[in-house]
Amino acid sequence: MPGNRNILYLIIGMLVVAVGVLGYNLYQAKKQPEGLQINVGPGGLTIQNK
Repeated sequence: MPGNRNILYLIIGMLVVAVGVLGYNLYQAKKQPEGLQINVGPGGLTIQNK
């Protein structure tokens, strides 16, 4: 029985970590600055309106 309980705690912990990581990624995606983005790369100059 104690082994099953440890596995349950492990699964719950992994789910909590996964939700935290997904929440942080969503926060970072929303936090990106809005406005005009200018990139200079091998393909030339690109301008994007965010």
